[in-house]
Amino acid sequence: MKIDLRSDTVTQPTAAMREAMAHAVVGDDVIDGDPTVRLLEAHVAELLGKDAGLFVTSGTQSNLCALLSHCQRGDEYLVGQSAHAYLFEGGGGAVLGSLQPQPIEQEEDGSLDLEKVASLVKPDDFHYARTRLLCLENTTWGKVLPLSYLETLRPFANQRGLALHLDGARIFNASIACGAPVEVIAKPFDSVSVCLSKGLGAPAGSVLVGSEDLIKEARRWRKMLGGGLRQSGVLAAAGLFALKHHVSRLAYDHTNARRLGNGLGEIPGVIIQSVHTNMVFVKVPTQHRETLVAQMNDLGILLGGVTGDTMRLVTHLNFESHQVDEVIEGFRRVFV
Repeated sequence: MKIDLRSDTVTQPTAAMREAMAHAVVGDDVIDGDPTVRLLEAHVAELLGKDAGLFVTSGTQSNLCALLSHCQRGDEYLVGQSAHAYLFEGGGGAVLGSLQPQPIEQEEDGSLDLEKVASLVKPDDFHYARTRLLCLENTTWGKVLPLSYLETLRPFANQRGLALHLDGARIFNASIACGAPVEVIAKPFDSVSVCLSKGLGAPAGSVLVGSEDLIKEARRWRKMLGGGLRQSGVLAAAGLFALKHHVSRLAYDHTNARRLGNGLGEIPGVIIQSVHTNMVFVKVPTQHRETLVAQMNDLGILLGGVTGDTMRLVTHLNFESHQVDEVIEGFRRVFV
């Protein structure tokens, strides 16, 4: 069986998770509600300290529902230049919502400099789009936003009439890494998107949480986006199982990532740029990248997640500690 480090989305449902899915109580989530979906939505909302939740097919759909619910046509949202909601979601806000993104270069720790953000909030003038929303991400490229930074967001947003959305696809990784409950991390935000299919190991799905009014609006957008599923309690059961059994074990993924980064960094020619939570970033010269990927594949190790000359290796539910040594040895065979 191959070792797959391309993403933490490659995980397979465990036998116990499949059992929970097989016995899920289901209904029609569009007509009158699916009981397991409703249970998941309420559970995630409670965990994050919000009033309501909405189960959606993916993190991309969750972020898009949030954008469309916070903003009107012609409005603007502020977002990190390398944030997932800007860079990797097909321009959905612009294409489907006629929203204008205002990208901002992120700081070294993944945050957005609030002075830069303030300078890009448009004046109340008909020449400009209305700046309505500030979007952040946590974790962002594996980095955890500092709690002290999060505490500054609500006063900043209130002063400028902005709503706050968090792409918290890996918010539980952030919680484990900084030792704070997810409710604390989510507190400043009007809406938060949580992904169940990454480190938590569910096969699909995300949950968007926020106020009752926001989620009511998001539910309408979900329908228009084709996200009105039927007996989706089968998937929701996997999410509930993951939240009960797979959150605390994320620390294990973080430990494996650190061990992997430390070991790879000892190999001549391998340059470790950073290790954050469950992600190891390796600098690979472009001319050697395809050769490395092919040779590692021949050894049964799948690599991916390339941006420029940087490759991302992601530890996850189906990556065991003994495989750290196998990956290090694989790199050693290629580089030495």
